[in-house]
Amino acid sequence: MVFRKLPGVSASGMGLRLSQKFMFLLFLSGLVTLCFGALFFLPDSVRLKRIFLSKTETQPVTVGSGSENDATEERLAGGKAQEDFTLPRSKAESASERATASDRGATSDTFSYAKFKGCLLKPPLGRDNGKPSDPRTDERREKVKEMMKFAWDNYKRYAWGKNELRPVTRNGHIGNMFGGLRGASIIDSLDTLYIMGLMEEYNDAKEWVQNSLDLNSNGEASLFEVNIRYVGGLLSAYYLTGEEVFKSKVLELGEKLLPIEKPHGLYPNFLSPVSGNWVQHHVSIGGLGDSFYEYLIKSYLMSDKTDDDAKKMYYGALEAIEANLVQKSPGGLTYMAEWRGGILDHKMGHLACFSGGMIGIGADDGAPEKRQHYLDLAAEITHTCHESYTRSATKLGPEAFRFDGGGEATATRLNDRYYILRPEVIESYMYMWRLTHDPKYREWGWEAVEALEQHCRVESGFSGIRDVYTMTVSHDNMQQSFFLSETLKYLYLLFSDDDLLPLEDWVFNTEAHPLPVVRKSCLQDKATQDKTVSK
Repeated sequence: MVFRKLPGVSASGMGLRLSQKFMFLLFLSGLVTLCFGALFFLPDSVRLKRIFLSKTETQPVTVGSGSENDATEERLAGGKAQEDFTLPRSKAESASERATASDRGATSDTFSYAKFKGCLLKPPLGRDNGKPSDPRTDERREKVKEMMKFAWDNYKRYAWGKNELRPVTRNGHIGNMFGGLRGASIIDSLDTLYIMGLMEEYNDAKEWVQNSLDLNSNGEASLFEVNIRYVGGLLSAYYLTGEEVFKSKVLELGEKLLPIEKPHGLYPNFLSPVSGNWVQHHVSIGGLGDSFYEYLIKSYLMSDKTDDDAKKMYYGALEAIEANLVQKSPGGLTYMAEWRGGILDHKMGHLACFSGGMIGIGADDGAPEKRQHYLDLAAEITHTCHESYTRSATKLGPEAFRFDGGGEATATRLNDRYYILRPEVIESYMYMWRLTHDPKYREWGWEAVEALEQHCRVESGFSGIRDVYTMTVSHDNMQQSFFLSETLKYLYLLFSDDDLLPLEDWVFNTEAHPLPVVRKSCLQDKATQDKTVSK
């Protein structure tokens, strides 16, 4: 894998060893992909693309220049560079300006939601909302739906408009992760409520977005978390429903997330959603880059398998992962160790358990002779993560588990024994079910449902627990927004037919928000197609 040296940064001056430089550059590449990738797939988003791609803007704000921008412009414009990439004159356009822009766009490549829906291979909600024919499976799916309604109803009752519910003390939590933005659980729940058919709840959420979502808030926002939750949640709600309120909100938020400048060409972790300025210049290579590999394969799939650069990078990275990180324990468990400056740490985090599903969905697109190998590897990693659940007293997995000191797939340190309603293991169950239809994945999912009900359900919602190895649980008093967005959604999909959000049409982001596969040839009008063919 070849990386260009970043402008304004001297590699030699950083005092890093080769391995550290490599990981540092991986992070930067991943963060750029993560922060900007979803926005490029929003149709009718010329204003956002202008900010990203402009070389000669009329406003005194530019992001990048030169041949790389030229190439990006041509890819996004279908082979012809866009002209007049200018920033809007104000934060909000007048109604007349919008109407004029709409009239101009009617004769160009204006996005048509109806045309987009026609480009999907299957209806998003399937023939019968994904209802399984097997009564036992349908009963389990209905149980998951009841869990979602219970979690939502208590959030609405005790924490409406706040970011999360504190179910033990029955109040709301705001926190500082989103820079003062509110309603994270509402945004995260939109698509889950919609696909589950909880329409009264969905309409309440939509009304709150329309009337109460305030994007002019103060504070330091995590670019990663705001992007995957707020941008991803609003985008998926728009693509599933066609409701214009979601598109207008995500455009407004997207503009606020774009930097005005980058210190030394780097992307710090926090910025102000009000000014768009970085509020501090801390750059880390920690958790904020953990979706890099996932987004390589998902970018390829989302491009209708036309993004060959992402494909090559993913399979190259996967080969390196197998060669350096994938390990086999004395007990026969396959796991991914962590790499710290060239030294293996025989530890696997709960967050890394999404990799079973990631490797599985990419199995079909690598070398044909390696398809079964990748499926086997995906199954082995998913099995190991399941073992981290079964080896605890509560049948819920710890935050991290180790393979040294005589223990396997267990947390040997007190500060790794907690479970905060995380979805990654269940995410891999869902993908592996769709890919293999092995009934064990549904059984494992049901075991997780029973454990959540027994240990995490409290009188007014669901709470994480502090120690998965004791039956006398201590609750952490937090119903995380990703529990509604990811954990319950993946469980619902696990017990649904495959035609509910079929993988041929939809790709899930880090927060489990579904975004569509972009079939540009289908979305182009005839005149554009003729022009492309003539070239």
